[in-house]
Amino acid sequence: MTEMPETSETAGSAGASGPAAETGAGNPPPHPSGGPAAAPGTPSAPLPSALRLTRDVADPRAAVLLLHGGRADGLEPVPTWDPAALRMWPFARAIRRATPADARVLLGSVVYRHRGWNGTRADPARDAERALAELNRLHPEVPVVLVGHSMGGRAALRAAEHPRVSGVLALAPWCPPGEPVAQLRERTVLILHGDRDRVTDPQGAADLARRAGEAGARARLALIDGGEHAMLRRAATWHRLAATAVTALLDPDPGHRLPPPFDSERPTRV
Repeated sequence: MTEMPETSETAGSAGASGPAAETGAGNPPPHPSGGPAAAPGTPSAPLPSALRLTRDVADPRAAVLLLHGGRADGLEPVPTWDPAALRMWPFARAIRRATPADARVLLGSVVYRHRGWNGTRADPARDAERALAELNRLHPEVPVVLVGHSMGGRAALRAAEHPRVSGVLALAPWCPPGEPVAQLRERTVLILHGDRDRVTDPQGAADLARRAGEAGARARLALIDGGEHAMLRRAATWHRLAATAVTALLDPDPGHRLPPPFDSERPTRV
């Protein structure tokens, strides 16, 4: 179920924070869509929608968007039954149960054009930005919580720059050294990471949480004992804590007390 090869990094080693392909091996084509560049004067085709709504409400008070994992590099489209996307379904169900329809919380997901991050193109982050823009056109001024796993966690953290994003839940996020954090200022950032993750580095997540806090974010990290990247070991704990985190992130009071295990400024273990 993991979407990044474990051979690409050694968890806990210096600089280990994602697949080796992210270092830039293989240059992607310059055209944003990954295809040939259009001839001068030729109108480009409109981009497909980046927003998929799974529960829409007439007058939402908030929204939650999910972002699944992917690969370091890959210009191919995401397969219909992509394991990384399927892994988010139980999280969507847990969040749906924790946010009943009368709570007026819209639920949806970000649709990627490509399977990979693709270096400086950061394709899934751009798709997240497009999804947020689409959502804002449908429901202006609605605060949004982003929930992302692995590459999707990295995209969610990047897309937190959008003014409608109030909080991020990052599940085993891919956090390379030097990942930007300035965009997380005045956001609440909750991170869940398995301590046995060999695909994305828990220490990289801890470093990002620390730097985000220094940049003005309300950042918290919880480590799941025995947890790995696919979030299958102790899956019920992952789902339960994700629902708890999203419920907390939806609280309109930015100064409210966060629930365990996110109530400590120091990393906690579960």
